[in-house]
Amino acid sequence: MNPSHSPHVADGLGLHFDRVRLPDSATATPLATLRPDSHLSLLPPSSIGMAEGRDWESWEELRLRELEEVRTRAAQMEKTMRWWSDCTANWREKWSKVRAERNRARDEVRQLRHCLDALTKELEVALPPSFSSLSSSSSSSKPLEGVELLDHEPVKDQCLSSLSPGHRMQNPWRSLRCGPGWPLWDDMPTQADEAYRVSALQLRLGESQKVLLKERENKNLLVKNMEQLEAGLSHWKQKYEELNKSKQEAFEQLILLKELHQNELGRMSEDLEDELGARTSMDRKLAELRGEMERLQVENTQEWGRREQLETEKLALERENKKLRVQVEDLEEQLSRKQRQSATALDLDLKSIQSELFERNKELADMCHIHSKLKKQHHDKMAELAHANRRVEQHEAEVKKLRFRVDELKKELVQAEDELDEAHNQTRKLQRSLDEQVEHSENLQVQLDHLQSRLRHQQNSSFFGKKLRSLRFGSDHHPDGSPSDVDEEEEELQIHIT
Repeated sequence: MNPSHSPHVADGLGLHFDRVRLPDSATATPLATLRPDSHLSLLPPSSIGMAEGRDWESWEELRLRELEEVRTRAAQMEKTMRWWSDCTANWREKWSKVRAERNRARDEVRQLRHCLDALTKELEVALPPSFSSLSSSSSSSKPLEGVELLDHEPVKDQCLSSLSPGHRMQNPWRSLRCGPGWPLWDDMPTQADEAYRVSALQLRLGESQKVLLKERENKNLLVKNMEQLEAGLSHWKQKYEELNKSKQEAFEQLILLKELHQNELGRMSEDLEDELGARTSMDRKLAELRGEMERLQVENTQEWGRREQLETEKLALERENKKLRVQVEDLEEQLSRKQRQSATALDLDLKSIQSELFERNKELADMCHIHSKLKKQHHDKMAELAHANRRVEQHEAEVKKLRFRVDELKKELVQAEDELDEAHNQTRKLQRSLDEQVEHSENLQVQLDHLQSRLRHQQNSSFFGKKLRSLRFGSDHHPDGSPSDVDEEEEELQIHIT
């Protein structure tokens, strides 16, 4: 049996033979491991005493018989599986041949269809306009329309097409000197060309500087990113080492657990390896083999159905090939007839096309004359543009001077504003001092008014007192007393005020 065709069966048989060899290994083991007491416990209690001597021999004979039966069944299953594998290999070879024939037939059909399409296209091209009543007249007019559209396109200057776009940008006037009919522009002044070149070079220089700045910024960003990535890499390396250490520790623990588990499994297997387990495993393997046999039978029936379908498809393709060959022969006959009829029509079309070509050449000559006039106008406009550029440069210089003067005036204005702020501060200080002096003078005025009122009150009181005294004592004792006292009091008040 070829195990490549049925790997599941081979695996099952391998396990099957391992299970078959278990009793042989069990016979070599000591009696303590086989535990005959456990098997004797299965017998009825009345026959235990009678079968003590013969139990082991009968047990071995039964096991040997079962082993021989299992081996014969396995050999039969191997033979049947080999037969099924050979059958499937033969059917696969036949099916591969049928598929190859089907693919060849499909390729032939495709080739014939391509030939049919090519012939139909040739017929459509070869049909004259007089056969517009036919079904393919609409498609036959398309190539002729394409030819007329190509004739309408003007002939381009070969010199201009041969130049590269970069050369046109650098030397726009030299590209026009290639034709034999154009005048030589080398003798004319080239100031406009030089200004154009200078402007183009300045633009390129500015673009290159921008590109360099961008590249420098990108380089700095890349350096920063590299530093960040290196720092992150070192951090992740440390984490990786820590994880490796933890992994090794976990692996060691897992090995210990596996060893413990294997020891426990060995103990359990020694307890569970008995006749009932062997029989159940054999029954399972037989059931699996039966299921695989049924599956192979189902696949065989399906493959028979596929083969019949492929044969029917092959017959249908052969019929289509015959029909297509007949159609190709008919189309070839029609093509030969229509080629003869279209020869006369093509001569008439050629004459009409030649007349149209002569008219188009005249129009092309007129267009060339108009083009020369437009070129002269373009040259004049370029001279005006150069003069305007010069004036713009002069205006730009004046604008720069005015901007410089405006900056100076702004500086002077700032200085004047600073001086004005200082003057305002001084005036505020003087105003504050003036307000303080005014308040002080007002206070003094109030004190003066108070003293004056007080003085008047004293004068009045002293005047009335003196009158009373004079009235009482007479005027002989102090004839000059009142005016002298009044003068003294006024002097005292003036001294107090000062």
